[in-house]
Amino acid sequence: MIKNLKIGIRNSNIMKDFTKICDLLKEFKADEDKYISREFQKYGYDLAEELGDLKNKSLYIKLAKETPRGLLESAKNFVKDAYNVKSKARLFMWKLSELKRAKLTHKGS
Repeated sequence: MIKNLKIGIRNSNIMKDFTKICDLLKEFKADEDKYISREFQKYGYDLAEELGDLKNKSLYIKLAKETPRGLLESAKNFVKDAYNVKSKARLFMWKLSELKRAKLTHKGS
């Protein structure tokens, strides 16, 4: 019975679901992900990279930690949809402040 079990595992599709360690190590980017240990840090870094503002990545990490994700996503999508933008980062910050202001006025009324 044990012999049949081993053969069944080899012939089944279970082995196809696993990824080889060498493939995982090839995808790992030690330079980029070196100091990232939390999800919001990764999100903030990716946001800074997408906006082309890596010099201010700490700002985006802080925003990812303290600002609701829905507001960040809305502002990011607004920037993505904008055409011929000089500064994506500046447009993102403007839209984020507008969304926060709208949320506060909506809450107050």
